[in-house]
Amino acid sequence: MAFIKSDSEVLAEVYRNAQLALTSISDLLPEVEDDAMREELMREHEEYEKICSSAADLARRHEIELKEPSPIKKAMMWSAIKMNAATDNSPQNVAQMMIRGTVSGITSLKTSYTDSAAVVDDEIKQLLKQLIDLEEGFEKGLKKYL
Repeated sequence: MAFIKSDSEVLAEVYRNAQLALTSISDLLPEVEDDAMREELMREHEEYEKICSSAADLARRHEIELKEPSPIKKAMMWSAIKMNAATDNSPQNVAQMMIRGTVSGITSLKTSYTDSAAVVDDEIKQLLKQLIDLEEGFEKGLKKYL
């Protein structure tokens, strides 16, 4: 039997996913020397910021408290990104790191969509779907660097 998530859980997942992506990109950008890859990451960063803003707006309207990802999670991500990029900051390696994170996010978000789409608020469901579509597009765009 599938676990059905509440509006607040789904919205929190959308927000957390986008926040972690923003953190990852911010940690990775100083290591990236390739101009095309930098532009791709900056474009993705901008889109994730829009998702975070929309999620925060929905949270205010639905009186849902959103929490930032834990400092421990952020520190673990930072160290993994810095270590991986220090040994190889090629566009191919950067794309591989980003694709791994993106696919992980897609998997989690699609599971939530499948399990909760019938009961979650329409605006929240729409934002969830928007993030899934965005991340699938990012995955496809990053694959050209492989």
